[in-house]
Amino acid sequence: MSAIDLNDPSIIAALADALTAAGVDGVEISRPGGHLRIVVSKAAGAQINLTGNARPEPVIPVVVIKAPMAGHFYPMHLSDYDEAERLPRTVSSQDVIGFIRIGSVLLPIPAGRSGLLARQSAESETLVGFGDPLFEIESLS
Repeated sequence: MSAIDLNDPSIIAALADALTAAGVDGVEISRPGGHLRIVVSKAAGAQINLTGNARPEPVIPVVVIKAPMAGHFYPMHLSDYDEAERLPRTVSSQDVIGFIRIGSVLLPIPAGRSGLLARQSAESETLVGFGDPLFEIESLS
């Protein structure tokens, strides 16, 4: 999801119109640098209050690596558990970043893209289902 520029008057007006059309009384959006408040009333219309600089923070593109099938999740090979790798770390598209164990079979999980392996979403040795998020890889550019 992309961030919305709350300093753009046309975006604020469109948001106020959408709230009015939907019958919503108002909305407040707070960010570290600013605050937007829109209150809608039938008598006065939309009252808009914008304080500070509510520009969105730069968005870092993130790719979620999902489980290719159901099984027990391991972020590294079972023989490597004494040498736990720390996050974040740089990975290439060919790197194996984890495994799914189904019985006695270990299915490797490739990174699929180069970037910064920033977050592990599933706990080690937990049962995961098809499509469950396992890792997040951030773009380096």
